[in-house]
Amino acid sequence: MKTLKVLAWVLILAIGFFAGVSWKNMEKKSSGEETVTETEGGTTEEESPVDLGLGNGEKKTIRLFEKSAPSVCFITTSNVRRDFFSRNIMEVPRGTGSGFVWDKDGHIVTNYHVIQGADKAQVTLADHTSWEASLVGVAPEKDLAVLKIDAPRSKLPSLPVGNSEQLKVGQTVLAIGNPFGLDQTLTTGVVSALGREIQSVQGTPIRGAIQTDAAINPGNSGGPLLDSSGRLIGVNTAIYSPSGASAGIGFSIPVDVVKWVVPDLIKYGKIKRPSMGIEFARALRNITGALVYDVVEGGPADKAGIRPTMVDRYGRVRLGDIIVGIDDEKVTSTNEVRLALENFEAGDEITLTVIRDEEQVRIPLVLTESR
Repeated sequence: MKTLKVLAWVLILAIGFFAGVSWKNMEKKSSGEETVTETEGGTTEEESPVDLGLGNGEKKTIRLFEKSAPSVCFITTSNVRRDFFSRNIMEVPRGTGSGFVWDKDGHIVTNYHVIQGADKAQVTLADHTSWEASLVGVAPEKDLAVLKIDAPRSKLPSLPVGNSEQLKVGQTVLAIGNPFGLDQTLTTGVVSALGREIQSVQGTPIRGAIQTDAAINPGNSGGPLLDSSGRLIGVNTAIYSPSGASAGIGFSIPVDVVKWVVPDLIKYGKIKRPSMGIEFARALRNITGALVYDVVEGGPADKAGIRPTMVDRYGRVRLGDIIVGIDDEKVTSTNEVRLALENFEAGDEITLTVIRDEEQVRIPLVLTESR
């Protein structure tokens, strides 16, 4: 009898113990405490306390930053000066800016105004290693420049390249750079306007600029503007602010421009693609083709009689010619026109097919080298 009582008490205690353990585990799960599981290689965290309270949008932004930041670099420039008294050569700091890795060959894209007037440039990668940079090419009219460093390929992750023609006002964008010398800074915002016109350091207009409210401050210049998938859609180049600090309006050079300028700078040191002397308008929903916004006076298009978009004396907009073909190749957008021109050189004669007054017209045109 005593034995049965002892066994009964042991059974009750065991049930109570396991019930307590189960209740404790349930409390841990409900309160979000860290749980671990054994794996072949040791213990692996299933859920980290760091994730507590983060929404899906925040987690996506964090992952995007962690993936993209290694491609962004810090650029410092200097001038070489001779000391008046000692006659020794010394370096004088000039300025700072941002840039990003373009390819595994060590090409770094930045703004022209970041390196303008500098004698030397140094690139600091995300791992804090610094490399002397050589100047490969510049395009002052587009405020773009390409540097080159001799870093190992393993240290040179590049960004996926998107497109800017399909951007919409209101979509999320992210800017990574080094404002005020503070490395690896992320700011977020939206595309606040499209098709803006800003002035390059050369004084020529840069049309089609992206306007964003993502904070862009001095030092962000040359850094990448990314979409919500982490694709490059622009190069941050300017802010609108009387004080020089962010005032909620920043501008970026669209990536569709970057995609044709940078290869030319790498290959030739300058923009050398053939030119028709045409400025194109942004894509319109009801238009298939490339709408001519303006023509360069005395340029190939002007000589060939291409009609630009104009406003008459009554304030009515008269659309210019719409390019729908180059030789035997159909084109449906400005990007396709630019891609088609890559098959030609300065001096080549091409035939444009344009829509003018609702009729198709074929016009011969001789390409020239871009200035």
